[in-house]
Amino acid sequence: MSDRLQVKKTYKLYVGGKFPRSESGRSYPVSSPDGTELANAALASRKDARDAVAAARKAQRSWAGQTAYLRGQILYRAAEMLEGRAGQFAEELADATGAEPHEALGTVEAAIDRLVHYAGWTDKYTSVLGGANPVAGPYFNHTTPEPLGVVAAIAPQDDPLLGLIEVIAPAIASGNTVVVLASEAKPLPALSFGEVLATSDLPGGVVNLLSGKATEVAPHLASHADVNGLDLTGADADLAASLEAAAAETLKVVRRPGKGGNALDLLRQWTEYKTVWHPAGMAAGAGGAY
Repeated sequence: MSDRLQVKKTYKLYVGGKFPRSESGRSYPVSSPDGTELANAALASRKDARDAVAAARKAQRSWAGQTAYLRGQILYRAAEMLEGRAGQFAEELADATGAEPHEALGTVEAAIDRLVHYAGWTDKYTSVLGGANPVAGPYFNHTTPEPLGVVAAIAPQDDPLLGLIEVIAPAIASGNTVVVLASEAKPLPALSFGEVLATSDLPGGVVNLLSGKATEVAPHLASHADVNGLDLTGADADLAASLEAAAAETLKVVRRPGKGGNALDLLRQWTEYKTVWHPAGMAAGAGGAY
């Protein structure tokens, strides 16, 4: 039997494609439901939140400019990487939630399937949500969905992996970048998911993962002028109300807690629409339509 010391995992934030500790140097203990201490997680600060938004904004234009095919391939690659580490994530989920091992593995498999599902939507949703509009006059009129920009989200508190992916995947599939505050009590699977994203060809800054207290970090995301959308899925009623009021100051799109929907509804949530008019008819001297 080996007497070597085990290398303990250090859970860090995932910001701009890197794994920094909190700029404040703070951390907090994370325990399983039976009280067993699992690890320490970084306790994100206001500065960490601002850094994450800056990284998301820097990456957004380039990410939105990628082809739908490439975004789909990267989401599929993330599913591949998660599949290869399914055992590790099942163990982390079981420790975090107290679920039986087979239940935890089932949740990991559902998370993998969800990534594949959104990978398949990347080159289809624009055709479903956009289209040609009938107008009176010699014009072509087309409406196309475009990404909203930077989306900040509070992940579900009791569903630390699948719930996290359900707030991340539709936002990035449609060309947005995201800043996500992981489950406060169960952040470890989310922070490990950052390692999956880092090895999935996802450009740095497209997804940024923070851990810490929602009451401390979320107000800075809700009031940040460079955040375009706010997902309150994981916020309790009192916090959600205050965050929605803060978001109104900068006219953000807000997804309220408990608001369900299928994949297309969630993709639609983080898009805005551009309508283009173009003359149609005879080109002068050309002898044909254009």
